Amino acid sequence: MPVSQETTPSDAPPRSSDDPPSPGLSTAASAESPATPPPAQEGASGSSSSGRWSRDYDVCVCHSEEDLAAAQELVAYLEDSPASLRCFLQLRDSAPGGAIVSELCRALDGSHCRVLLITPGFLRDPWCRYQMLQALSHAPGSEGRTIPLLAAGLARTAYPAELRFMYFVDGRGPDQGFRQVKEAILRYLQNLS
Repeated sequence: MPVSQETTPSDAPPRSSDDPPSPGLSTAASAESPATPPPAQEGASGSSSSGRWSRDYDVCVCHSEEDLAAAQELVAYLEDSPASLRCFLQLRDSAPGGAIVSELCRALDGSHCRVLLITPGFLRDPWCRYQMLQALSHAPGSEGRTIPLLAAGLARTAYPAELRFMYFVDGRGPDQGFRQVKEAILRYLQNLS
């Protein structure tokens, strides 16, 4: 059963800057965890917080297992930007021993935005379809919260029917659409203020 929007960050396992990264996965993030609010916000992440710090993550990146490297590249780009976006990447940030579906729902509830990395692998994978439907059900009709990133080389006709009512970011080009994804997330976060 999905976790409700009223879930507080205290329901999630605490993260510390001392926590080592998951084995086998490298991140380009800074030494401090991107999920940790700045010191002025420390302890304010309960019901008294607002805006950007009202959720654990700025964005949850949904992708197929075969696209992990591309997802890591996108996350590194977002986390290393001057805005230091807080990203959820399932294999890196899920609680060890946690149920996969529960962790996905917790990540979606705990993120302001969701990026769907639409690739041929994403389209073939039933788990990715589930991620997409969960992302849409957690934010139906929410302008700018769900951001489809259509991989380079993927025909527009392959775009999932469930997303046809939404504009997508075109992954063709020198930055693979990463800049446009970042700008969409920042625009959404600015509107929270």
